[in-house]
Amino acid sequence: MDRREIAALLAYIGRLDPRSIRTDEGEARDQLAQWNELLGDVPMATPHGWDARVAARQHYRASPYPIQPADVVRPWESYRRNRLALHCDPTPSADPDDQAAWTAELVGTRHAVATGMAQPAQARAITSSQEGINPRLQARLNQIGSCIPPAARAALAPFRPARAAREAAVAQGLPDALSVRCEWCLAPVGEPCRSRRIGPNDGVRAITPRATPHPGRLDLASQQAQHTEQAQQPALA
Repeated sequence: MDRREIAALLAYIGRLDPRSIRTDEGEARDQLAQWNELLGDVPMATPHGWDARVAARQHYRASPYPIQPADVVRPWESYRRNRLALHCDPTPSADPDDQAAWTAELVGTRHAVATGMAQPAQARAITSSQEGINPRLQARLNQIGSCIPPAARAALAPFRPARAAREAAVAQGLPDALSVRCEWCLAPVGEPCRSRRIGPNDGVRAITPRATPHPGRLDLASQQAQHTEQAQQPALA
């Protein structure tokens, strides 16, 4: 903001809080110089969501104390951080062999996003929501079904038998046994069942994971699946 915009902001704040009005010419000049020094790099407003007057109004809605320059700077810094957190750097159009141009374009894009002059490039968000998802992307996700390709999943099956058995059961339409706690070995939800090796003195010598769940856990998962289906069915009139 320049001095003219700072003066306009102070006039707006004076309408919200008459305590901030300086009637003495010297005090008004000092106030304008102070705010100009501290808010010189904060814009009055940007095309995408920032307005210093809104920050001032939000301050008085939440606090009974007179506003200070820091009460405008803090929301501005938070605005910048939030926008950069949403931004994923697009590939620059500059020649990658020209390191200076490549870096300058990246820095310029980030600065435009942080200062509210451009919208964040949210490449990370394309799979986080189903609203407005690209049809080609949706078709690809439906085809793959997982971040692990089928060939890689098959190759990993011998090294994680419990996971492979769980996936095979779900693929066959059977209930997911690992969705419930095992009442026999006390394995928590999501963890495979465990086999206990008992020593001569009835002490547990070792606990090893099982490739298949205990039968009781399968029965419990089936009962839970049936209850869920019944609860989802509409009540008969």
